[in-house]
Amino acid sequence: MRALLIGANGYLGRFVADRLLADPAVQLTALGRGDDADVRFDLATGSPGALTRFLDAVHPQVVINCAGATRGGARELTRHNTVAVATVCEALRRSGCGARLVQIGCGAEYGPSQPGSSTAEDAVPRPGGPYGVSKLAATELVLGSGLDAVVLRVFSPAGPGTPAGSPLGRLAEAMRRAMQSGDGELKLGGLGAQRDFIDVRDVARAVHAASLSAAQGVINIGSGRAVRLRDAAGILARVAGYGGALHELDAPLGAHLRPAIGHPRADSDHAAPVAYPYPDGCGSWQQADVRTARDRLGWRPRINLEESLADIWMEAACRI
Repeated sequence: MRALLIGANGYLGRFVADRLLADPAVQLTALGRGDDADVRFDLATGSPGALTRFLDAVHPQVVINCAGATRGGARELTRHNTVAVATVCEALRRSGCGARLVQIGCGAEYGPSQPGSSTAEDAVPRPGGPYGVSKLAATELVLGSGLDAVVLRVFSPAGPGTPAGSPLGRLAEAMRRAMQSGDGELKLGGLGAQRDFIDVRDVARAVHAASLSAAQGVINIGSGRAVRLRDAAGILARVAGYGGALHELDAPLGAHLRPAIGHPRADSDHAAPVAYPYPDGCGSWQQADVRTARDRLGWRPRINLEESLADIWMEAACRI
């Protein structure tokens, strides 16, 4: 199978590339903005015509799009998450390669959900922030393109390579600093949210399975279990061997306290206002219904959260 991977140097893309390269039946070509890509191309600024010419030359059987932005203003998110996908769809329509498209979506497209519920693919998306809006727009472009396409809505990825600005990445960094300075207590905000964490290596397995399948439409990729961030903090403390006390500083909207886990870090170490309690726009609860992935892709998550957190901590500990 000839596969074209877009965004191979990103957080998810690196693991998808590793998974595909491990399959001797896959001939992989990486397209991206970095120097390590086989072909350099910026989806946010490149034209559909230029991408079409490349598709006609390589003639892939599947195109996997892992490119995108998770942070920035609405304009930047729209350019990298929506306009870029429009470029991919238009290029595939113009090309004669007839490739299947595997698009990486996200759980933020759904927005907040009822505590205790599992969100299935037929739920009405109501994203609560610009990131989710930009990704939902991309999903709608893919579903309306007429292409042979599937969108994998990935919930909260975790594991090795977790960005330092993500909730679990910031949690590990806060614990590293506490251990380095010998602090006997760690005060954290924003631990009340519950999220469905899924290891990036399991995400890569799902992408591989989707590439080989005939499934179309939207498919959720998650663990199927919501975990409170304060519980994740407890697991991380055990993995790290941190014996200090964990103090939660959740406060009402608009209160001034130390930057919350998952909230953009302030430029100084002083207390900063928390502008809104759930920066990802997903409210206090998210949990995926993953039965479709099981039934249509034959996929189930294999890696538990403790293993994902252990890998996150190993990387953080190396900075001590």
